[in-house]
Amino acid sequence: MKQKFASDFVFGKRNYQLMLIGLACIALGFILMSGGGSENPEVFNEAIYNFRRIRLAPTLVLIGFGIEIWAILAKPSKK
Repeated sequence: MKQKFASDFVFGKRNYQLMLIGLACIALGFILMSGGGSENPEVFNEAIYNFRRIRLAPTLVLIGFGIEIWAILAKPSKK
């Protein structure tokens, strides 16, 4: 006797798309946070305190986490 297994995924297609968008936002935020170092450790580089690293990148990471939560908690699509 063969058993029939359902191949239904936990989430719908739209949920997975939102998860990928959220993951891309998180990755972009961490990429924007990187850098700002100095070649000479004796010289302080003010570039680590610019708008991109202090405001934009953490905001993107938080938005990405918000999208991930939304994608997980959203009702799965039927398609």
